[in-house]
Amino acid sequence: MNTLLHIDNLTISARKQGQWTPIVKGSNFTLHQNEVLGIVGESGSGKSVTSLALMGLLPKGILQITAGSITFNGTDVSVLSQKELRKLRGGEISMIFQEPMSSLNPSLKCGFQVAEILQEHTKLSDAEIKAKVLELFNKVKLPNPEAIYNRYPHEISGGQKQRVMIAMAIACNPKILIADEPTTALDVTVQKEIVLLLKELQQQTGMSIIFISHDLSLVSEIADRVVVMYRGEIVEQGTASEIFANPQHTYTKALISSRPSLDVRLKRLPTIQDFLNNTVNTT
Repeated sequence: MNTLLHIDNLTISARKQGQWTPIVKGSNFTLHQNEVLGIVGESGSGKSVTSLALMGLLPKGILQITAGSITFNGTDVSVLSQKELRKLRGGEISMIFQEPMSSLNPSLKCGFQVAEILQEHTKLSDAEIKAKVLELFNKVKLPNPEAIYNRYPHEISGGQKQRVMIAMAIACNPKILIADEPTTALDVTVQKEIVLLLKELQQQTGMSIIFISHDLSLVSEIADRVVVMYRGEIVEQGTASEIFANPQHTYTKALISSRPSLDVRLKRLPTIQDFLNNTVNTT
């Protein structure tokens, strides 16, 4: 398998009282071409911060890479200028954020927001760009693309907004799509549809996907390999079947075991910490 992205000893630090404190520590993982890599862990484990670093979107003066490298297609992304990063973002690496309502501009029509990406990264004419946007809306299975093109974000549903975001993300045929909790704000039925859509698009285009989530069932459906993060560190990684069928690290076992059972009704749902402390009450 050809390596597309390699993260080597990546350490990300936060500025606190004038000092830099590591919050993601010595991460190492690889993304191959035409692969879906799942990154799992509870909130605060460092998943989203890592994804922002991959895009060069760490808030300046608050978070920064203090060690290690991010190599994409032979280039260390962590040392690129903002101008170079702008060319990379959207064109080579794209991202779908957690909350589509806050990611889309409420004052601009959906079609225009997707068209902006194409204006930035291609030399297509206005007519060609509109045709491409409508083609993308069809590809992500939006109903009545012409109508959606002329609607504002508040005029469409949450699932439709997320599909507009996906259309925006894949507009320039990126080599890597980072999906950061892309279904968190959606109901269960729509979550399933979005995951199936991403899987279908990945198979059609051959792009690689980094799928970040705390929802293990969704990750198990889409990922080829899985990285498990806990308190800023990667504690385990392997194929999806290895991780879910035979987890090795205590935290991974706790993460999987803390999912509610469909067969037993408990008075109190166990937490990850219960499993880590071996204080689970099964009554």
